[in-house]
Amino acid sequence: MTEAMTSAAPEPAADEPAALELTDLVMHFGPVRAVDGVSLRIERGKVLALVGESGSGKSTVGRCVVRLLTPTAGTVALAGTDVSRLSRRALRSHRRDVSIVFQDPASSLDPRLTVGDIVGEPLRLLDLAPRRQERDAKVGDALEQVGLRRQVAQRYPHEMSGGQRQRVSIARALVSSPRLLVADEPTSALDVSVQASVLNLLADLQRDLGFACLFITHDLAAVEYLADEVAVMYLGRLVEQGTREAVFDTPRHPYTQALLSAAPLADPREQRARQRVLLSGEIPSPTDPPPGCRFHTRCPVAQDRCRVEVPELHTTPHGQVACHLVDADGVGPDVRIPAERP
Repeated sequence: MTEAMTSAAPEPAADEPAALELTDLVMHFGPVRAVDGVSLRIERGKVLALVGESGSGKSTVGRCVVRLLTPTAGTVALAGTDVSRLSRRALRSHRRDVSIVFQDPASSLDPRLTVGDIVGEPLRLLDLAPRRQERDAKVGDALEQVGLRRQVAQRYPHEMSGGQRQRVSIARALVSSPRLLVADEPTSALDVSVQASVLNLLADLQRDLGFACLFITHDLAAVEYLADEVAVMYLGRLVEQGTREAVFDTPRHPYTQALLSAAPLADPREQRARQRVLLSGEIPSPTDPPPGCRFHTRCPVAQDRCRVEVPELHTTPHGQVACHLVDADGVGPDVRIPAERP
């Protein structure tokens, strides 16, 4: 473990605030209601996976967390400090606490800069290594930390493979030793052959460095491998949240059951025998979300109450769920259909 990337991983104090706490986060783009009242909490050293279909608003949440977007309403607290309304100047001192890895490394790395300048840019902008010699040493350490050779610092992004470019993105995100990493679908733009190696790298770094991670993805296999907790989004709102084991073993919301039933399994026999959820229709437009439960237009067990009354997240023994049909004991509908045996 190199000094450059271990200095920000001391043991957290017992009363240390959460690495990230979102309270009623809202992000509208004119008539588009991308995020509508999301509350999340990630403790230091934990990984929370935010999952959902394309258009559910999960990437917008990530951009609000790193303040690439200023939320319409609600709060974003990093290590106990509300940064949701800070000016750019005031926000500067908190930039070290959070970093992001984007989905496509080819478009997120400046092609005019060398890898060394790309990885060293946070150190320069945050004044963490003002001297060039010191900055170059930390860049080399960061590159080695993500499995690249120090000599890569002299190359340009177009001279590297997709997997190598994403490792550069991870090195850039972690070189400033943030408390929180936002990983926005970090493997979806990569070849299948290199996805596993990047996921293994993220898992090793998170365990060794102790940062918290908001892992945004639609890949449920990666969620099961990496996450401590899972939050499920649908059309701008959370519908279920709980530990990885609770969500995967006892999903309560019909939408969560549908997501899990659609994820492919490696074993063909298990795939044939698994239970399925059949949904009809497309995800509604965020410019005109349905009244009541936003999932009721596709839910196979929706009732009249679901069409007029918005369900709030309530606590059950299995986690939190926003469904009128799930009671406080976690008893509710199971819309999965047993597979037909050959």
